Amino acid sequence: MRTLDDRARSRPQEPAPRGRGLIYSRPVSVPLYVQRDQPDGVPPLALTGERTLPDVPEENYWFRRHLVVYQWIAARVAGLRVIDMACGEGYGSDVLAARAASVVGVDANPEAHAHARSRYRRANLRYERDLIETFAAPADAVVFLQTIEHLQDPGAALEHYRELVGPRGVVYLSTPNVLTLAPKGAPRSDNPWHVHEYRVAEFEQLCRAHFSSVALFGLFHTRKLRAHEFALRLGWDALHARLGLTERFYRWFTPAISTADFALRPRGQADLERALDFLAVCRA
Repeated sequence: MRTLDDRARSRPQEPAPRGRGLIYSRPVSVPLYVQRDQPDGVPPLALTGERTLPDVPEENYWFRRHLVVYQWIAARVAGLRVIDMACGEGYGSDVLAARAASVVGVDANPEAHAHARSRYRRANLRYERDLIETFAAPADAVVFLQTIEHLQDPGAALEHYRELVGPRGVVYLSTPNVLTLAPKGAPRSDNPWHVHEYRVAEFEQLCRAHFSSVALFGLFHTRKLRAHEFALRLGWDALHARLGLTERFYRWFTPAISTADFALRPRGQADLERALDFLAVCRA
């Protein structure tokens, strides 16, 4: 049986791919990025590609893409007991705790756990170093974002979360859309930590196998990022490279991205096949 240390170190700790003008892409080789400006006594984390981090300007697109979903959920868990499974660095648990009655952030990685405990402190927030497949505590809601694609047995995890929240609770589950994450025409992305990447129908089928009620939402670009997409279609990638503007432009543009540059839209109001990420709101 694997220990927590085994699980935390079971994936290669290499830098997350970055470095092209396209902020949505993840090329193969990049320098090592480490969190900036952490409070005294808080060990900064390095960006490995397994999880996103705040306080890394080059990572801001991916951080805001995750943060906007946490903020959306936080508005819906006021007064509830929440477990944030695979909480990573801890920023999402902190966002949830601003509204929830209590939050437990769970992660097996020792460095992430130590950082979260030091960085985010509230009377109603605690962090536990444990396995997301087996950790149990009383809960009205379980939040499990951008992690199910990492699991060998996602069904077992969903069954566990359904049991934790019981007949009146809710599970919030998100995952990237392989159709917009992977290079065009490729069956999947090159993220080495992903076991399986989902299309919307497959993701919905997985959720409905364990929950009787599943509401699906898609995350989309808006504002600056929508304009950036349009510019790319007009040939912006070739133009900034030819003019020598790539580094200067993206050094400004990427840190300027905010959560307002993303929008969650329910099925029926958007084509989820074109979504960046899927969010399922699941009830027993």
